[in-house]
Amino acid sequence: MKKEIVQSILKKNDGSRSGLISILEDIQAKQGYLSEDALRMVAEKTKRSLVDVYAVATFYKAFSLQPRGKHLISVCLGTACHVRGGPTVARGFEKNLSIKAGETTHDKEFTLETVNCLGACALGPVAVVDGHYFPKMKTSGVPGIIEKTRVGLDHVEIDTDQRVFPVEVSCARCNHSLMDPRHPIDGHPSIRVTVSFGHKHGWLALSSLYGSYNVASEYEIPTDAVAHIFCPHCHAELIGGAKCGECGAPMVPMIVRGGGVVQICARRGCKGHMLDLIGTTIG
Repeated sequence: MKKEIVQSILKKNDGSRSGLISILEDIQAKQGYLSEDALRMVAEKTKRSLVDVYAVATFYKAFSLQPRGKHLISVCLGTACHVRGGPTVARGFEKNLSIKAGETTHDKEFTLETVNCLGACALGPVAVVDGHYFPKMKTSGVPGIIEKTRVGLDHVEIDTDQRVFPVEVSCARCNHSLMDPRHPIDGHPSIRVTVSFGHKHGWLALSSLYGSYNVASEYEIPTDAVAHIFCPHCHAELIGGAKCGECGAPMVPMIVRGGGVVQICARRGCKGHMLDLIGTTIG
């Protein structure tokens, strides 16, 4: 890892002693694991002993001191999952990936691990891939999960997925329509707003299909950047009182035609969103 990346993360957290776990999480998110050099830098900047930092890094299962693959697969071997076939599922992943638990594939795509509990005993045997739970697993389902992971577990089939449907929205301040039929995305009019981040200021077009994350923008918005969204008509910033339940960034509210509010996370790359139709919230 480049030292400047670690330094940037430490600066963002002000080198805080109380924010040690958050610092380590950010480093692992960027690097995929916690290297010795990174741990030494954290110890120095937070004024902790290297022993203390190492103790935290090894105590929590989420942290790894070895490089991990792009995708992490965890198979539960706790009592409830074990008696329902957890070990057989683990062997299924080992066979299909040609690795043993604790190893990473040669192409650095997958890391396989076994754990003692995933907190879903009633759904065992359970496997978790990149945060997505797969309950009541069978070995016959292993190849399909691996293939879906290669494509992207957040990939949406717009034409067939019933979770995807169009919405028409307007500004939460002036109630002017934000729909732009001149620049369609996913075959539907896009939602056109103004975006500001860093020193950039330009247009942003969002898919009007609830469940699709396709966007187009005048300037490339860096991943993890928190953008400010404005109405292109009244120029008011679209910002509500709620925070994203996934990353803590501000939520951007828009009025849904026919009644209701849709809110999306302002952080680039976060898929946090919420739809409230006449008091019924869909997260």
